Amino acid sequence: MSELLQRAPNSDGPRSRRRLELLTFLILAFGIWPLVAVGVVGGYGFIVWMFQVVFGPPGPPAAH
Repeated sequence: MSELLQRAPNSDGPRSRRRLELLTFLILAFGIWPLVAVGVVGGYGFIVWMFQVVFGPPGPPAAH
């Protein structure tokens, strides 16, 4: 199988490959990574919120 891939003619010229790389970069930079960042920050906030629901807010213990 690898021999077939090596022998296949390369139909992509340098311009086509550059355009494909630029399109991939734009999709990653302005599409996928912002969604991942929002998901990570939102997930962290949710974890902190659930921790505080279970164990109470941070600070000194309540005086009796």
